Formats: sequence, C-alpha cells, structure tokens
Amino acid sequence: MKLFDWLKCPKNKFAEGQDDRAVTIAHARILQEKPFLKKLYTDFYKELKNAVSDSDKKTIVELGSGGGFIKQIIPNAITSDVLDVPNVDKIFSACRMPFADSSVDAFVMFDVLHHIPQPKEFFREALRCLKIDGQIVMIEPANTLWGRFIYKNFHHESFDTKASWNLGAGGPVLNGNGAIPWIIFYRDRKIFESEFPTLKIVLMHCHTPLRYLFSGGFTLRQLAPSWMYGFIKGFEIVLSPLNGMIGMFQTVELKKIG
Repeated sequence: MKLFDWLKCPKNKFAEGQDDRAVTIAHARILQEKPFLKKLYTDFYKELKNAVSDSDKKTIVELGSGGGFIKQIIPNAITSDVLDVPNVDKIFSACRMPFADSSVDAFVMFDVLHHIPQPKEFFREALRCLKIDGQIVMIEPANTLWGRFIYKNFHHESFDTKASWNLGAGGPVLNGNGAIPWIIFYRDRKIFESEFPTLKIVLMHCHTPLRYLFSGGFTLRQLAPSWMYGFIKGFEIVLSPLNGMIGMFQTVELKKIG
C-alpha cells in the first residue's frame, strides 16, 4: 500500500462525488471526531476573538461558518454561510449581506476569503456594513516556502500564485485558490490599497507550520496522538522566528478608517 493511500482517512471520503453541503456537514462531524484538529480550530477561534477588543460587547459576524463551532469561543458571534447547513444563524453571500450600513463591529473568517468568487465585491460590501474602526480579521493559507510546497503537492484545492483575484465557476467549498490572500495582500497590495483606501491593513503575520499537518486535516489520518498537541504547539513557538518561511497560515487584520 502506498504511503499516501494509508494516510487517507477511510471514513472521510467525502470530497469526490458529493456536493458542497454534504462536504460541510462531513466537516462538522470530523471536527468532533478528531481532537487534534478541534484543538487547532479552538486556538484559531481564540486568535480571532483576541483580535477584537471587548468582543463580548460587539456585533461580530463570522463568514463561512460551515461546520465550525465558533460560538463555543465567541458566544455572541452571528454565524453565517452561503449554504443552508445546520447550526448557522444566517444564510447569505459575503458579497450581499443583510446588515444595515455601519452596523457591524467585526467580520471574522477562517479559510474563507480564498473561496469567495469576487473578493472586490466582498470588500465593498464589508466596508458598507462596518462601523468606523470596524475590523475584518481572517486566517488564511500562507504562501511561504513550506506552505506553498504542502498546498501544491498535498492539498485538494488549487494554489495558483499567478491567478487573478476572481475564481472560476464552482461551488463555494470545493472551489478555491489558496493563494488568493497572498495575491491580494502581497503581490497586488498597491492595487488593494488604491481601490480600498479606507480599508487599512494593520497586521499580517504567518504562523502554524506543523499543527494542521499533524491533525491530518479533514482528509488524512491524525498523525500524532492528541496528548502531543501542547508539545507540538510549543515546538512551533521555538520555530516562530522562521514563520516567514515555514508558516502554513497567515492572519490578516483590516480596519475601516474614516
């Protein structure tokens, strides 16, 4: 048996022949069944929460909630998705949102921007909805040496650094380009700043080179026992000076300025 065939989790063959809703529901199940992956999601949700000061007193909207569990960390978060899936408060497109002008304090997102077909429409709509000093906080794939190697060779989604901002036709879950955040905020940063001068980039940093790999994600077996999570997280802290080369994820914080 080939190594990669062994790594595939036999219970998680959901990507082929199933629609986006079925995949999202499968994600929710897998998150509860894989403790390592759930701990990683918990840490990412905490990072999103910590980026928004006094988060318990603000209107926070999670975009692309899918099968996640952000309410366990941010109980007042309004969960949303473009798909009609269980345990989501609102169903809408990130390019056309049901919020009044200047009514939202923060949009938070995990692995969502690179699935939005037309990011410029999303940024315009987010600006309309956000209050002054409102935030967009997202965690997305990172285009580092290590991250690019993993995403290009071992991930089912495209990772095309030469692409345009817009995605081609396809469903919102299975269609995506993991390089989109890098394209927008690094390769085309001047274009972004020119088209959205009131949406200021306040933070970008790469992180988490190992934990997602050891978790096995949603398609592979968990590669480390759950009790090793804290050890691997500590080892990542030791490696943090190298995150610009080895981080698999990046956090981007944007703020609406007057």
